[in-house]
Amino acid sequence: MSDLMLEVRGLEVRYGAVQALRGVSLDVRQGEIVSLIGTNGAGKSSTLMAISGIARASAGAIAFEGRDILGRPAHEIVARGLAQVPEGRRVFPRLTVRENLEMGAFLQRGSIDGDLARVHTLFPVLQERAQQLAGTLSGGEQQMLAIGRALMGRPRLLMMDEPSMGIAPILVARIFEAIRELNTQGLTVLLVEQNARAALRLSSRAFVVENGRTTITGSGRELLHDERIASAYLGGA
Repeated sequence: MSDLMLEVRGLEVRYGAVQALRGVSLDVRQGEIVSLIGTNGAGKSSTLMAISGIARASAGAIAFEGRDILGRPAHEIVARGLAQVPEGRRVFPRLTVRENLEMGAFLQRGSIDGDLARVHTLFPVLQERAQQLAGTLSGGEQQMLAIGRALMGRPRLLMMDEPSMGIAPILVARIFEAIRELNTQGLTVLLVEQNARAALRLSSRAFVVENGRTTITGSGRELLHDERIASAYLGGA
């Protein structure tokens, strides 16, 4: 049986007259952390949005665990085991932390106590603040909540869009530590991250997205030491 979880080929996305993706191709194997790196506007977020069924692809193919998901509704894709933590966190600010987590389990049947325990073990602050309104949390705490909410859906592949954006450095470190912990537990991760150096250090493999296309791929270690990547995305170091 193939360990290929996600396969994207020739993906194109348009927003009106603007073509955001011009042929993105990538793959993610079971147990990997795979990163997409590139400049703002390169098409990284559009790629995740198309995979998760939020943005409509105009061409290409997307398969998850060998099944075609191109054009399927977002809730069906989540039910199949693929979840996304969106850019900007997008928690429900007027609901409590506990209610936000419960929203993530909307497709589950039966008890969610085990799922809550898993999230609380990963991020104890969410248990401490269970009755606090999500809108009153810090940016880093909201990011933890967004990750926890996605985990409540019991995904096998988790896509994360800019998890370190707008977060204090000490909490960024905790977020990356949590991603590593989740991967060690068996969760496969597709990561879009502005901190290319940190993403590459964490990743099994990575793809560079430029002008709506994937252009360079390699292991995280290889790309960390690639002069082209260093010059364009790592501050030349």
